[in-house]
Amino acid sequence: MELFRLSIVYLHLIACCVAIGLVLTSDIAMVKQLIKGDTAEKQETEQLNSLKKTVTLALVALWITGIAIVWLDVSVKGFAAYFSNPKMQAKLTIVALLTLNGFVLHSAVMPAMEKAGSLLQMAFNQRMLAIFAGAVSAVSWFYAAMLGVGRPLAWKYSIVQLLAAYPALIVTGFIAMVTLTVWSKYRSDLDFSQFAEAHSRTMK
Repeated sequence: MELFRLSIVYLHLIACCVAIGLVLTSDIAMVKQLIKGDTAEKQETEQLNSLKKTVTLALVALWITGIAIVWLDVSVKGFAAYFSNPKMQAKLTIVALLTLNGFVLHSAVMPAMEKAGSLLQMAFNQRMLAIFAGAVSAVSWFYAAMLGVGRPLAWKYSIVQLLAAYPALIVTGFIAMVTLTVWSKYRSDLDFSQFAEAHSRTMK
């Protein structure tokens, strides 16, 4: 039984690592694009679709392996004892929010980004939603991973204490990305206006 549980935990860990790696590389690529301020650089549709499919599969794998782990542990420890653990409650909360946020990303944000071509070219409301959903996604994946490996946290802290940093990190990430986006768009618009002015002078 222990070997079987270990194999499931291993698959659970791999799925988490794959998702975190993809989210991290995608976020880094987007930050680089914002720093460059290149609104003409479009997100590749195939890349977005591949990212969407892979992260979705990883999330499904996390749910399946997670449910299997919970079932095995509950069969040994009992339902009440297992789910009364604040760390487990916090982890389930994060995973539920991550799943809901993933639905928003895949149904609203990514289609809008594909249509616009890039984050900077999206409408204001769509861009704010994309930034917020992206912040929730990045923070949630890393937070869930931290809770997953944080055995010393079990029973030492309440669920409120365990999740205290979660909204703060999301707000911090959101503000940072909004600031970077505003700066990038301002610089891009300024460069375009300077180019247009220089072009008009040349035409004269």
